[in-house]
Amino acid sequence: MATPVPPSAPIAESKKYFVLGSSTLAFTVCFTIWMMFGVVGIPIKTALQLNETQFGLLTAMPVLTGSLVRVPLGIWTDRFGGRIVFFILMLATVIPIYLISYATEYWHFLVLGLFVGLAGGSFSVGTPYVARWFKPERKGLAMGVFGAGNSGAAVNKFVAPVIIASAGWMMVPKVYAALMLGTAILFWIFSASDPSHQVASKESLGQQLAMLKDSRVLRYCQYYSVVFGGYVGLSLWMVKYYVTEYGLDMKQAALLAACFSLPGGVLRALGGWLSDRYGAYKVTWWVMWVCWVAFFLLSYPQTDFTILTVKGPQTFHIGIGVEAFTALMFTVGIAMAVGKASVFKFISDEYSSNIGAVSGIVGLAGGLGGFILPIIFGAALDLTGVRSSCFMLLYGTVCVSLVGMHYQFRRESMLSAQAALAKA
Repeated sequence: MATPVPPSAPIAESKKYFVLGSSTLAFTVCFTIWMMFGVVGIPIKTALQLNETQFGLLTAMPVLTGSLVRVPLGIWTDRFGGRIVFFILMLATVIPIYLISYATEYWHFLVLGLFVGLAGGSFSVGTPYVARWFKPERKGLAMGVFGAGNSGAAVNKFVAPVIIASAGWMMVPKVYAALMLGTAILFWIFSASDPSHQVASKESLGQQLAMLKDSRVLRYCQYYSVVFGGYVGLSLWMVKYYVTEYGLDMKQAALLAACFSLPGGVLRALGGWLSDRYGAYKVTWWVMWVCWVAFFLLSYPQTDFTILTVKGPQTFHIGIGVEAFTALMFTVGIAMAVGKASVFKFISDEYSSNIGAVSGIVGLAGGLGGFILPIIFGAALDLTGVRSSCFMLLYGTVCVSLVGMHYQFRRESMLSAQAALAKA
């Protein structure tokens, strides 16, 4: 019997780039659909006469499921391989996406949103699937390129308003269902499998979750809940924010909101490259500082105040105009894109043997942040009537991250120095 001839080096080299390209396309489409209610939810809110908290829950429901399934999906990817898990995941969402067109009650949208949310779990499949095709010194860039599929949040803002304007919001789920089906087929054709990438682990889900006892995993969960959870929450909230705060129509609002979502996804590859070059800690530290300054400025509400002068009362207005607001959001989008990549560089460096399970846990934390934030944004707005309250909440979250990073890494540096002295 003839011995199989191994593939040539150029073929093997090209295969990993086909995997990267097909996975990035699939993730972009999944993220586009995962963020669907950020735009489609606006006409639904009007039709059902929802308050701000109900609107926040509507937009967040897909994020909940996409977060909860990340841990098991990461484990299944380790065990069965990313290609088959990714393909089945995409097929499982096609029918629920289509059925949204026929929903009429609030609870219909909430239930279907849970099933559509499965698409959000694709990140925990694609990350380990792509990473294992590349050498350690290239993993950060590869995962950054794949993570650029987060730009699907911007794609949704470009595509959905056009469909709504031309054919109504009910056409959006129909188009997205066809898009998901077509993408699943393309992914299966152009992707590949490598049995050596599968991890023969017999650990239970509970044993995998026990990794949460590792302080490093908890730390990365906290960072990712800021950079990814904040990105998801703002991507879902920004179109409506522009409409209500600045009086723009949906097309204008979606276009300007994409100035945050697009760099927040596309430039993730830059974050991977920076993390490879300068280290995950330095990159993540500066990301938090940029977000801290930007959220401080964005938190200030539109204000009119009157002072008494020698010439009589004089009124002043302080507030961020739409141009300055968009510029700040663009900056935050870049920072979050870089931060999302730098956090996963930490994971690929320290947990290469079970990256699927750890990335699933960290992704779960980030996704839960993205689920909770729109609901809190809506509740804060209902309670205070101040639209910029969403940025006040994010500012406080980043403060916690900066303080935690400073003391945790300072402690670890001291322990490392003491251990080195003890060995000397």
